Amino acid sequence: VDGANTLQIYGRIILPLSIPGIVVASIWQFTNIWNNFLFGLILGSMPNVRPVTVMLNNLNGAMMAQWNTLMAGALITAIPTLIVYLIAGKYFVKGLLGGAVKG
Repeated sequence: VDGANTLQIYGRIILPLSIPGIVVASIWQFTNIWNNFLFGLILGSMPNVRPVTVMLNNLNGAMMAQWNTLMAGALITAIPTLIVYLIAGKYFVKGLLGGAVKG
């Protein structure tokens, strides 16, 4: 740290230590945006441009639900979130274990 300017301290110390926190916040924000139902319902005035979560709600019948169709739609809806978790999961675990390792 001796002789380093502010940009070097930020780039070599602060930023690498904060990457797991940034990734966790990004995963949480992506999941919130992906599952946002009301925003898509209000802004999606045309039926063919609505988000997947709104279309999944529209699959539910008035008197009877077709559970096989609903579960297939829920699986398709969950795939992008699962992909984000798989890609960014190593950073998530790294952040959890970062302060636990001694020595």
